[in-house]
Amino acid sequence: MQERNNETTKIAIFKRKEIRKTIYKNEWWFVVNDVVVALTDSVNPADYFRKLKKRDLELAKLTEKGVGQIVPPLMLEIPSKGGIQQMYCWNTEGIFRLIQSIPSPKAEPFKMWLAKVGYERVQEIEDPELASKRARAIYKAKGYSDDWIEKRMRSIAIREELTDEWADRGIRENRDYAILTAEISQAAFGMTPTEYKKLKGLDRENLRDHMNDLELIFSMLGEASTTEIARSKDAQGFDENKYAAKEGGEVAGNARKELEHKTKKKVISNNNYLSNKNNIFIE
Repeated sequence: MQERNNETTKIAIFKRKEIRKTIYKNEWWFVVNDVVVALTDSVNPADYFRKLKKRDLELAKLTEKGVGQIVPPLMLEIPSKGGIQQMYCWNTEGIFRLIQSIPSPKAEPFKMWLAKVGYERVQEIEDPELASKRARAIYKAKGYSDDWIEKRMRSIAIREELTDEWADRGIRENRDYAILTAEISQAAFGMTPTEYKKLKGLDRENLRDHMNDLELIFSMLGEASTTEIARSKDAQGFDENKYAAKEGGEVAGNARKELEHKTKKKVISNNNYLSNKNNIFIE
């Protein structure tokens, strides 16, 4: 039975290879194609996986519906340039089984890595502060300033409060979360997140990891305002929350325009962290 998740996609790194993962039912699920690429450097991981199943019939059985599966596949919806892309995922147990079928010198170090990242989620469930501490450490290691990190962590908390509010108000599908987020961004910055990423020259990177201080501040204002408006109007369902998102974004948009008028400077920047490490983000 295929299921879909509604959690935020994360990026894990194994030997410079990006592996997308997500939380579903309190455990990590990993994109199978990403794991195949990390272990084999294949340019066509989907084809590699198909051929692998032909060689390993026991593995193939695990991908079929019905009795005998170790883990049911999870279809993770990921926004892409061509729209929503569905990615086939397995949890830690399933990925360990996959590794057994792939002849690779990276198999053993990958097992150790997988055990570590899988265990980290268990730790974070028991002590949520660990997730925040790890995030801070990662940003620090990448060279972000302490002041920027504080704003970024606050923006994460505000975002989580908003998405929790949406969930309580009947928003369930990833597509709806994306549309509501785009409404806020459009009203706050005059562009959708996709357009904003294009302006900054980004692809799969997280847009907010490439915002300067003011961009982050106005993003937070738009989302915090949306949360308060949704609560004050008791917005229910998609349409009412879409209207609240537009109004919340307008609060940030009006404030941004007022600041730009006073300073004669644009808040929105095409700079990103990758190309501008020594300017915006570093002390």
